[in-house]
Amino acid sequence: MAKSEALYRRGFGKTSRKDAWWLQQLLTFLVLTLFIVYATWAAFQNAHYHWGPYLSPFYSPEIWGSSPHAWFGPKPGWIPTWLPFSPALLILPFPAGFRFTCYYYRGAYYKAFWADPPGCAVSEPRKGFTGEHGWPLLIQNIHRYFLYAALLFLVVLWADAIKAFWFDGHFGIGLGSLVLLLNTTLLSFYTLSCHSLRHLIGGRKDCLSSKKVTLACYSCVSGLNKRHMNFAWVSLFGVMLADLYVRMVSMGIWTDWRLI
Repeated sequence: MAKSEALYRRGFGKTSRKDAWWLQQLLTFLVLTLFIVYATWAAFQNAHYHWGPYLSPFYSPEIWGSSPHAWFGPKPGWIPTWLPFSPALLILPFPAGFRFTCYYYRGAYYKAFWADPPGCAVSEPRKGFTGEHGWPLLIQNIHRYFLYAALLFLVVLWADAIKAFWFDGHFGIGLGSLVLLLNTTLLSFYTLSCHSLRHLIGGRKDCLSSKKVTLACYSCVSGLNKRHMNFAWVSLFGVMLADLYVRMVSMGIWTDWRLI
């Protein structure tokens, strides 16, 4: 009997490992579930997503909306009144798609949500695995296209971060300014450490030594790529913190501490 076949016959979750292999998967499941629930709730609120120069990253760019940050004004009349409307619902599919198809997050939620596999040398609840060569997982290859959208979103988020330092036409620094700046910085590290970006810059080339600029960029992204997992997690908390901060200040629960 093959070793892998014997492993499956021991039953789901059975293993000879003595360590708490399930702990990391449990924490991953709880944290990602918390983020999905919060992000979904925040997206459907359509309220308390802006205050002064601050705009929640969940709602940026605000294509149509009720805040002064809206690019094209309020909700257009051609959108049916029965259809739930929120500026966040118009743009969140792009950053969500970028994260959902991310190489790191794939491995994280494959283990935590689908138990495929639950862990190294731990039996799973199925006899076969086709990987990402068949549907529906074949769609994960769209990640490279979500990367292009993520890079464009970074430009917008950096513009929002800069605007967060201007209060009534005057430069100032509020705690919210620093929160939005930190969030955009973390998102930049996460996006620029992407495996697809690394491949786009130089991974598909046979020789880089003769192209100094390309080699420098490739080396930089490769250095960031080593910490892609860390950037994935801290940026996840950063974007949720930024939305929560703007929301609490807008609701009057928190007071924005002005440094300058």
